[in-house]
Amino acid sequence: MGFSHQYKMFSIFHFFKSLVDNKSSFRLSQKLEDFPFDDNFFSCKNKGIFPDLIIKSNPNPTLFTGGEMVELKDSKSYVVSSFNSSIPTKYKKMEKVITGEKSKISIQLKEAGESVNTLPIRDVFYLVRGGKNTKMKVCLVSGGFFETLLVEDLIGQSFLQVLEESLEKTSKKISNENKKTLLSILSSQDSFRKVRNVEGASVKLRFRIMTEVKPEGNILNSKKYPQIEDNTLNFILPFEKEIVKKVQLSFGEKQFNKLKTFKLKHHNNGDYLVFQTDL
Repeated sequence: MGFSHQYKMFSIFHFFKSLVDNKSSFRLSQKLEDFPFDDNFFSCKNKGIFPDLIIKSNPNPTLFTGGEMVELKDSKSYVVSSFNSSIPTKYKKMEKVITGEKSKISIQLKEAGESVNTLPIRDVFYLVRGGKNTKMKVCLVSGGFFETLLVEDLIGQSFLQVLEESLEKTSKKISNENKKTLLSILSSQDSFRKVRNVEGASVKLRFRIMTEVKPEGNILNSKKYPQIEDNTLNFILPFEKEIVKKVQLSFGEKQFNKLKTFKLKHHNNGDYLVFQTDL
C-alpha cells in the first residue's frame, strides 16, 4: 500500500503521530501542559478552560477534517483525574463551548482563519496520563470512551436518585408525572453554569457538576484494561470505518508497521481500536 505526505494536514491522527515522534518528553514533562506540543497544530490553546487545545481544521477536507478538541488529563495514579469543567462526550457543539464573540476561543479561532461555523460539531479527545512509581501510561482517547449514556440521561438519572432518596427520608410522595417533569427540567448541564443571585443573601451560589470515572470507564485500570500496558503511549478510537487507513496515511508505512494494533472491548460501550507504542 502506498502512502503520501505531499501536503501538511491537521487532524487528531497527525497529532498522535507528533506525540509518538516526541514521546520521550512525556517522562521529562512534570505537568502535561508543559509537554512541548507543536503549536503549529492548533487554532486554539488555553489553560483552565475547556478545551485545552483545538486542532486546526483543514480548508479542503477529504479524509481528514481536523478541528478536533483535546483536553489534557494528568494524574499521579492510575485513575483518570476528574472532569471538572465539562462532562466528557464524543462530540461537542461549538456553540456550547464558546460564550460570545469576545471569548478567548472565538478570538483565537478568528486569528486562525476559522469560526464557530467552520465545524459546528467537533470530535472530542482526552490526552490522559497516569503514573505509578516509575511506570506510566499515556492515552489519547475518544470522549466516546467515557460517554456511555447521553449527558441528559446521566444528569436526569442522577437527580432521580437524589429525589427518591429525599422522598424516602421524608416519607413524602410525588406522582411519576411530576417526577418526569422535574427531571426533564433539570437534565441539562446549562442549568448549572450560571451563578445564582438570591435577594437578601450575602453570597452567591453556583452548582457545579464534577464527573469521576468508574472502574469500567478508567482506561488506566490494569484489571479492567490489561492490554493498556505500563510504559506505553496509546491512541484509542471507536471501531469505525477507515480508522486504520487514516492512521496509516498519517504515519507512513514504515512507522505505522512499528505500532501495535489491537481491538479493545469496552465494558459498557462496544469495541475500540488501539494503536500502541512503547514509551
